[in-house]
Parts: sequence; structure tokens; C-alpha cells
Amino acid sequence: MAALIHQYHHPATTLSASSQPQSRHQVSNSIALLPPQVSSYLSISKPPTSLSPPKGPLFSNPPVVLSKLPSFQPILTPKPPETSQTSSNHEFPHLLRLSVYYTDVQFNKMFHASILKIEEDTYLFNALIASYLRLGQINHAHKVFRTLSSPDVVSYTAMISGLAKLNHEIEAVRLFFEMKCSGIEPNGYTFVALLTACMRSLDLELGFQVHAFLIKTGYLDCTYVVNALMGLYSKCGYLDFVIDLFDDMPKRDVVSWNTVISCLVNERMYDKAFELFRIMLRHNGFRVDSFTLSSLLAACAGCLAMGEGREIHAYAYKIGYESNMSVNNTLIEFYSKCRSVKNAVTLFERMPVKDIFTWTEMITAYMGCGRVDLAVDIFDKMPEKNCVSYNALFAGFCQNGEGFRALGLFCRMVEEGIELNDFTLTSVVNACGLIMDCKISEQVHGFVLKSYFDLDDCTESALLDMCTRCGRMDDAEKIFNQLPLNQSNSINYTSLICGYARNAQPEKAISLVCQWQNEEYNCMDEVALASVLGICGALGLQKFGEQIHCYALKHDFLSDISVGNAIISMYFKCDDMEKAIKGFNIMPAHDTISWNSLLTGHILHREGEEALAVWGKMQKAGVQPDTITCVLIISAYQHTNSNLVSHCRDFFLSMKSIYHIEPNSEHYTCMVIVLGYWGLLEEAEDIINTMPFEPNASVWRALLDSCRLHLNATMGKRAAKKILAMEPQDPSTYILKSNLYSASGRWHCSELVREDMREKGFQKIPGRSWIVHHNEVHSFFARDRSHSQSKDIYSALGILFFECSKAGYVPDTSFVLHDVEEHHKKNFLLYHSGKLAATFGLLTTLPGKPVRVMKNILLCGDCHTFLKYVSTLTKREIHVRDASGFHYFSNGKCSCKDYW
Repeated sequence: MAALIHQYHHPATTLSASSQPQSRHQVSNSIALLPPQVSSYLSISKPPTSLSPPKGPLFSNPPVVLSKLPSFQPILTPKPPETSQTSSNHEFPHLLRLSVYYTDVQFNKMFHASILKIEEDTYLFNALIASYLRLGQINHAHKVFRTLSSPDVVSYTAMISGLAKLNHEIEAVRLFFEMKCSGIEPNGYTFVALLTACMRSLDLELGFQVHAFLIKTGYLDCTYVVNALMGLYSKCGYLDFVIDLFDDMPKRDVVSWNTVISCLVNERMYDKAFELFRIMLRHNGFRVDSFTLSSLLAACAGCLAMGEGREIHAYAYKIGYESNMSVNNTLIEFYSKCRSVKNAVTLFERMPVKDIFTWTEMITAYMGCGRVDLAVDIFDKMPEKNCVSYNALFAGFCQNGEGFRALGLFCRMVEEGIELNDFTLTSVVNACGLIMDCKISEQVHGFVLKSYFDLDDCTESALLDMCTRCGRMDDAEKIFNQLPLNQSNSINYTSLICGYARNAQPEKAISLVCQWQNEEYNCMDEVALASVLGICGALGLQKFGEQIHCYALKHDFLSDISVGNAIISMYFKCDDMEKAIKGFNIMPAHDTISWNSLLTGHILHREGEEALAVWGKMQKAGVQPDTITCVLIISAYQHTNSNLVSHCRDFFLSMKSIYHIEPNSEHYTCMVIVLGYWGLLEEAEDIINTMPFEPNASVWRALLDSCRLHLNATMGKRAAKKILAMEPQDPSTYILKSNLYSASGRWHCSELVREDMREKGFQKIPGRSWIVHHNEVHSFFARDRSHSQSKDIYSALGILFFECSKAGYVPDTSFVLHDVEEHHKKNFLLYHSGKLAATFGLLTTLPGKPVRVMKNILLCGDCHTFLKYVSTLTKREIHVRDASGFHYFSNGKCSCKDYW
């Protein structure tokens, strides 16, 4: 592309006159009085001889997006020689333009009064109509129009175009038919105005009729008319029609090319957009404009093509657009999406003039890379703010998980009277979903319903999702059931299904999926499929996940990378790595998430060598790792058969120098886990103390777990003190403090901590285990007797306990952190949820088949020991997936050596 830009850069050519000549008075009159927003379609000039690009793959299925229509610029026309008005009449159009420039309606009315004192002049009245329309004064323009004794085509065209621009499309169309009935023939500009009305109302049927009339009257030879027609079809999604019109155009201007290029960009056909740009340069030698450059930069941002974007940047400067604000704003957006914030900042600082969009783009750029404080600083320095600026900051807070700061900004907007639009409401609802506070969500919900009666689909969907995230499932169901069937779209179904799964109601989640598949308005899309597959993976519903896999295959969704990634994740979470690998191999294309999914699967199955082999393939394929990839690679060294800590250190130290990834807290946490797992506790503590930033609680928790594994009580106490000091109000810290008291026999102190938790509304996540039988989820909690077969389960568990005790199993009561008698502690241990689920699996699973149990928290050490004995006693494999990964129990052994 760089070579083409260099080779085919030509100076702008002077365009010749239109192929359909009009009198000078007709042409100037038409242009002067047409409304804004359509000027590029109404150029009186035409390009040099067109060399249409050859028909081929580039135009096989092109995307179409409405090209931006700049506004008309009123051009004064000479007074017809036959009029006898005084020379002062010539000043009125100029003065009317001044009133528009300064948006002074009273000034315009004053000249209106002066014009009424002289003899009727259609030319002056047309200029007056145009000025009122430019000022948004439809009623005044309409009154002037109706006072004309003989309105001409320019009068009608000005009114039609102005009404279309001001969202009065129906009146514009009616006026067009009135003009036809009065015997006045429309000209090309009239058709542009009418097509503008069709575009804004998405009236495709009328557009087809206008198209037919244009063929009949020969106006398809008029470039600006065809440009408007292409704009209509692009907005309505008729891509083939746009391409056919473009290919058949006898003459094209830069707007024609821009329309097709922007269509390709909006349909994410970036390579074809670049190719069309090359053809544009190679053939007619058009000098591109700011819209062309913005479209191409949007394409570069869409496919993260940093190289092409830099070339477009250089080309824009070469042809004199270095100070163009629109191009610079798009460049900032491009660099921010490509994670090159440094270039965006440099560009921002060099811009001599900045508008509100420039500042807002910088807020978005900083928020996109997680630099929240810098984004806030930019916001505070803005000389002028509007609703869009506030919304950009709002969205950034939500994007970075800053729910409370987002709510604080919302309160500020309400207090300062800032306009609240649908985007603002959706953002504040999403912020409530982030903090998951039921009371706050109810307050915001009430505010939204009280202030805005007619909510749009996005806000209603956000309210539904917020309720599911805040545990208000009854309210979520009410919102969902109140929506019309055709409005209960994919987003709403997905939100409610995920809500059920998130709130431990898997049966309802699966039931809703089945209901959805039978709905007349079944609209399951790629996002819904990926979400449902995620639920199947989280719950271990492999058979149901396979059905969804078939649905995706049947409806041709497997080409979507997000669906393919979800399939990989579903299979490895369901303990089927073979199918997960097969799913990865048959994907037509992979992104970084695909590779990360495969790495995650191997790590959850404690297959460190296999994960590192995948990393080797990534390197050979030239795939650039991201921060998550680095976390997974470090974690893989915990699960290797031999000690490869030295290799892990080398990778950790090379992250910044080779892959340009700055290690964050999560990377340090994984490094501490690996060092601690292999017994290097002192080195793990040293790496925490030498971190380049303040270590957070998760790093110290990793060290505490390692101390528990290697029975290092002294270092464990130091780590526990750090955690307690850092997050005194975190619920998990209360649990840690209570457990530490219990472990040391200080039962009274432990109970006081738990009482404090209850008073503050903190709740410990209850341990839950479940097993899938006949595509149904059977859940168990500790000492749970709610299951229909609980009598058989408890009886069988008692037998297992007796036989395992004879074989040498001794309950480890140190895992009971309650002040009860020793025999009660044994009962607590016996009826843990994991033991109940495994016993149910042994009763219901066919002989020879592994028993698969899922847990939402870590498997306790006593359950781990018990299941080893059970696997020997029953000669059955027991597979348990907990928060740490998979445990495979077989013949008294487990895959996770030294787990407890």
C-alpha cells in the first residue's frame, strides 16, 4: 500500500461541468436554495473520464454504509437581468446567509419583513425559505413557501430537502407528490432531497419507485443522484444494489468511491476496502478527502492493522491533512484501538486546535488501556464538556470495573443537570450490575422507571441483566415476561439464562434454553450460543453442550471465532480434552483467545507439558501472546512432572523485553504460586517484597496457600497479617480471620468475627457440589437432605465410610472449623457436599464409567483423602473438578500430587 500511495499520489484535478447543462441562473438558484447535509451529492462539477474497476472478487458481496452527506452551501446567484429591483435587493441573500451563520432567527425575521415590502421575487423568497430551514424554523419556512404565488422547482426542492433533514420525512414526501400534481417536473436536486427523506425513514419501497423513475427519466447518468441512491441502498443493507450502481456509473466522483469504501469497512471487509482504495488511486487519480482517510483509518482500527494505519497517517500528512481535525481525531481513535496510546498522546499534544471530540477520544484511549486516572485528568481539563464526554468517562469506568466511581459520576450528572440519554441510563444500570448491590440497584431501577417511561430495548436489557447480577431473579423474570415475544431477543434470553446459572439455578437455565429453541421468535445468535456453551461448560452438561454444538453446525455458526472458542472451553470443562483439541483443530481461523482456551484446558487438567507444547506451537505460528497468555504459561510450570522453575523464571523475565508485556499483579501471583508449589517459599516471599508496585492481597494469598501446603506456619502468619491489613472489609478476609482463630482453638474470637459478618450482611459462598445424570443437574450442599434419594445416598455413604475406615481412612477433623465435640466434627466431615455428590454418582452411573463431580470451591483435604479410598474400594474412577482444576482418583491415587 505504501508503494501505491507514493506512486499514484496526484494533485487534485479540476472537474468539468455537468453533462446536463442548465442555465447559469438555474444552476446557481438550485444550489443556493437546497438544504444542508447533501452538498457532496450536489457538486456542479464532474470527475474526469471514469475507469471502472473490473468486476471480480472485490465486489462479490460488498458491504454498504451510508456515506456522510455534507451540507449545501448557499451560493448567491446573479439577479436575472429582466428584473428591475434596486441594487439593495442583491444584498438580501448575503444578509440572510449572515443570519444563518450567526444562528440569529430575529435577524432573519427582520430581513423577512424588509423583503415583504418589495415586489414578490421568487429568487429572494427561495433564499428566505432556505435560511429559515437552515435555522430549523420549519413553520416560518412553510409560511413563506405558501405565500408564493408561483413556487418553482427550487422552492419545492428547498422545502423537501429541509423537511427531510429536520426529521419531517413524511411531509417531505407529500410535498414531492404535491409538486408533481402541480405540473412542476423535479430536477436532480429534487431527487436527492427525496432520497434523503427515504434514507432517514428507511422507506425502501418508495426508494425502489424513485429508482425506477430515475431510470425512466435518465437521471442515472447524474453522478450526485446515483450517489444519493447508493446511500439509500447502503443504509437499508442492499449491498449488491450498491455495487451494481457503482459498477454501472458512467462517471464517478470521490463521494462515489467513499460510499463503497465505507460500506466495505462497516461490513468488516477491510482487505477489499484497501484494495478499492488502491484502485481509486491507480485509475482516476482522485485526490482523496478527509472522509476517505477516516474510513481507511477505521478499517485499520477494525483489523488492528498498525502498518497500514501508519502508511495512511503518512499519506494524510503528505497531501496536507496534518492539521485536519477530523482526520486527527480518527487517528487518535485508530492508535487507541491498536493499544498504541503513546502515539495517540503525541498526536493529541501536537494538535494546534482541539474540539470536544478530540478530548473525548483521548478519554476513550486512556480508558481502553486501563489508565483510569489519566482519563479523569483529561476530562477535568476539558474546556467544554457535553453529554458525550460524560458518557465516555462513564463507559470507561464500567469497562474497567469501577462501578462505584461510575455511580458517583452519575450522581454528579444529575446534580449538574447534564443531559441523560439512553446510553447514560444503560451505563448506570451496568454499573449497578458491576457492584452487585441489591439495594443500590433497586434505587437506580426506581429512578430509571420514574424518570423515563418509554425505555429503549438496550436499557430494558440492561435492567434485566442488572437484576440477575444483583440476585434479583424474581424481578428479572418479571422484566423478561413483560417484554413482547419479538422483543425477548437474544440478549434478554442470554442474560436470564446466565443469571440462572450465576444464581445456582441451573435447572431453570437449561429449561429456558429448551424453551427458547422451541420459540417462534428463536433468534439465537453467536453471542447467545457462546453464552449457552459457557453455561454447559460451567455446569458440566456435556450432552446438552453437544446439542448446542450441533445447532451451531446446522446454522453455520462454526465459522464464528467466538463460538469456536466457546466450544473448546465447553469440552475441556466437561473433562473431554480430546474433543476440545479437535474443536480447536477444525476452526477455520484462530485468535489469541483460541490459543488461550486450549492452554487453559491443559492447565485445568494439570497437563503442564502439554500446555507448554501448545505455547511452542504459538511461537512457531507467530502468535503474539497477551497478558492472559503469559499468566497461563507461568501457571503451566506448576503442573509439569519435573521441576522447571528455572525456565519459568526465564519466561517471566522475558515478558517485557521480548513480548513488550509489563508483568502485573496477576503474573506475580502466578509466579509466587509456582515457586511455592515447588517449595521455594523464601524466594516467593522475596519476589513479593521486591515487586515494582505495592503487592495486593491476592499475591499474599498465593503465598499463604503455599505455606499451608508445605506446613510453614511462621511465614503463613506473616502472609495472613498482610491480607488482614490490606482488605479489612472484604468478606473473604473475614472468613480467613475466622478460620485462623478456629485453627488455633480461639473459638470465641472466631464466632465474634462471624457475628460481625452477619451484622454487615456479608455471606460466605456456600460449598456446593453437583453431578449430571440424564442431562439433569443434581446439586448437594453440606448435610443436605433435600434430594429425593437422600435416604439411599446417606445409607450408601455410611457403608462407604465404614469400609474406608477399615482400610485405613481416618477423618481429618482439622478441616472442621467449628467449636463442637470430636464426634460431631466427624459427622460434619462425613456429610460434605463432595462426598454426597460422589456417592450419588456411584449409585446412578453405569459400572465402568467414571463418576464426574463438580464443585464451586476447593475440595477439602479430608474429602480428597476419602475419595482416594473410595476409588480403591469401588474400583471406579472418580473425576472431580473444583476451583483449582481436575482431580482424577483411581486405585487410591490422585493426579494432583501433594494437593494437601
